[in-house]
Amino acid sequence: TLRITSARGVLAKAAEYVMGDRASAHGPAVKNHENIAGLWNGYLKDVLKEHATLTPEDVANMMELLKIARRKQGGLNVDDYVDGAGYAAVAFECAHYENENRRRRRRRRRILKNLSGACRQSGFLLKASPPRQAT
Repeated sequence: TLRITSARGVLAKAAEYVMGDRASAHGPAVKNHENIAGLWNGYLKDVLKEHATLTPEDVANMMELLKIARRKQGGLNVDDYVDGAGYAAVAFECAHYENENRRRRRRRRRILKNLSGACRQSGFLLKASPPRQAT
């Protein structure tokens, strides 16, 4: 059991976990949570028969909720607070990663739209390349 008595201690230990042993054991947090989301999505679709889809951020948020539920039961356990803080940090990292991906996709669409308009104005047509034949 950890002996931590301050918010600073909780956050320092959470940072150590997220960026240290757990990161080396489980790989990058975003990739790990993408994998968990895929597994949970498969499970939920089978159980709920719905088209629910989880994101890596959802996984980290749900894990943080698990830690909150544990804090509500039983005695004081610093691990539940440390892990909860760690999952909050991972949720941010996952959200930031997805936000950056959305930003890049929007930028690519905008570039392609501008390129397409410029080509039309100059009389060039953009055509999709035919699929390559296997050799």
